[in-house]
Amino acid sequence: MNAADLKIKNLVEYKNQTYTITEIFQGRNHDYLVKIENAIHSIAVPAEAIKPIQITEEWLEKFGFLRTYVSPEIIRYERPETFIKYDFDLSSRKILEGLKIYGNSIRCKYIHEFQNIFSCLFGKEPIASSYGVLKTHS
Repeated sequence: MNAADLKIKNLVEYKNQTYTITEIFQGRNHDYLVKIENAIHSIAVPAEAIKPIQITEEWLEKFGFLRTYVSPEIIRYERPETFIKYDFDLSSRKILEGLKIYGNSIRCKYIHEFQNIFSCLFGKEPIASSYGVLKTHS
């Protein structure tokens, strides 16, 4: 992954496990390293070794979204705030897929992208809950 796209607290995948980024730093060879941790491990790895996590219906539910609309063309998820939606475009073209904020479409395929957008817009870090309720850090 490109280190420029990453922030502290982003969720990423490494060796088929989900981790939180806790530190981003530059190594001796001017390559970027990230310190990542989960309940089991805390390690530093090259930024290129981590993978983004694809947004799925399960992940949206962990971030507090609820399925509100289903048709042959689209599946819509919405947060309690009426201005945040996420659409899955079921067509092969995927033109309508992505995050919708105040009616504006934003291409957003990965969890870290959603986290960064949410943080920029609302000044809070969204935290995924295993119970589907969004928590934020101020």
